[in-house]
Amino acid sequence: MLAAMLPYVCVLVLFGAHTALAAGEAGGSRLRWEPRCQPPLPDRVPSTAILPPRLNGPWISTGCEVRPGPEFLTRAYTFYPSRLFRAHQFYYEDPFCGEPAHSLLVKGKVRLRRASWVTRGATEADYYLHKVGIVFHSRRALLDVSGRLNQTRAGRDCARWLPPARAWMPGALYELRSARAQGDCLEALGLSMHELSLVRVQRRLQPQPRAAPRLVEELYLGDIHTDPAERRHYRPTGYQRPLQSALHHVRPCPACGLIARSDVHHPPVLPPPLALPLRLGGWWVSSGCEVRPAVLFLTRLFTFHGHSRSWEGYYHHFSDPACQQPTFTVYAAGRYTRGTPSTRVRGGTELVFEVTRAHVTPMDQVTTAMLNFSEPRSCGGAGAWSVGTERDVTATNGCLPLGIRLPHVEYELFKMEQDPLGQSLLFIGQRPTDGSSPNTPEKRPTSYQAPLVLCRGEAPDFSRPPQHRPLLQKHPSTGGLRVAPLPLLPLVLGLAFLYWL
Repeated sequence: MLAAMLPYVCVLVLFGAHTALAAGEAGGSRLRWEPRCQPPLPDRVPSTAILPPRLNGPWISTGCEVRPGPEFLTRAYTFYPSRLFRAHQFYYEDPFCGEPAHSLLVKGKVRLRRASWVTRGATEADYYLHKVGIVFHSRRALLDVSGRLNQTRAGRDCARWLPPARAWMPGALYELRSARAQGDCLEALGLSMHELSLVRVQRRLQPQPRAAPRLVEELYLGDIHTDPAERRHYRPTGYQRPLQSALHHVRPCPACGLIARSDVHHPPVLPPPLALPLRLGGWWVSSGCEVRPAVLFLTRLFTFHGHSRSWEGYYHHFSDPACQQPTFTVYAAGRYTRGTPSTRVRGGTELVFEVTRAHVTPMDQVTTAMLNFSEPRSCGGAGAWSVGTERDVTATNGCLPLGIRLPHVEYELFKMEQDPLGQSLLFIGQRPTDGSSPNTPEKRPTSYQAPLVLCRGEAPDFSRPPQHRPLLQKHPSTGGLRVAPLPLLPLVLGLAFLYWL
């Protein structure tokens, strides 16, 4: 996609007064404001999917990962030419992956099958587990796992393979699955390796100061269901945070060497990242094309006004994994509450977001036709929809054909970090896999989506009328309209509306 071929530029088109807007549309003259992101985002470079995927070699996490629960882990997977694989999963007590709890060793075989007919750009695979072993790094971790296993009958059968707490031996490997220990103890633990059933490998070049670009290889595996009870049956349609080749990863990467040199007996202990106070002011953008479960490709852009606690978001939806073929864009806005430290997810901040306004812009003929055939006043006022034309759907309480309902409240989880390049990152709570909305405190997320990157530190004035807000710009390669890359913020639009978010 065009935005991925150049250093990321936040292209925002500002219009003058209403009469100037009309004149601009008629005469093609628009007022433009094009602040560059400083520094250019390293991920906005060309990426190439490798088809069929070439899995051979070692793949590693580039930092501490957070799964729903929450679970904190790092991963190191190795695939062999014989189709055999060895997977290490290191679990931790803390959100910085500095206090190891237990490690899993998983061995098996994986066979690539065919291009996915559900998730474009992905490959479906079958896998078979030969052995699963666990090493406990503390007596507390042994007690925790034993307690989880003893909650079910199947789990109690698995627990007999573990020692009593008083007999725990540091470094000892206990088999949960093998020729001797049959049964599905992974399920009893709420774990699954279904991530291996959906695969995507891609390459990109990472720009280097005063040097040639560096090759980066990424392995995307299937997403993890946000409800542990559903993980046994769920087959992924999206991705989790990618692994990177241990030979070709981003630089600098303080965690990469630690994870690559680790084994089940010696888990990596990561240095804590530079945590930042939650200051939401500025423009926050996706660093690349994002993939959601239920086959959703999108980019996001958010801006927050700290003094008034108001926000705006643009969610650009696409039909392809490169985010080059736009289908529709949603603009949403509202307010949010003051954040409080999360008691469930250490390092996170809990907020409540209210969505009070929404606009919809169809970007292709299919979406436009669907909206034109919808029930009257179910999505915007009277009048026909046309490609590239934004319409306000606030007065009709949203847009029923797209599942958008207004007003809407969501209970969110945020955190901010700084990456090794000094770039500020904003993590927003992961959307429920089943498409529901976190509209109650009990449904608040316990994990995060791909981070947004700070583009610029000043937010526009939300008090201005819509024609003075950042609007869409012609996409030179597709002829469609688009804004600087920006996907649907699960935070606000995860509303029961937009099931796909």
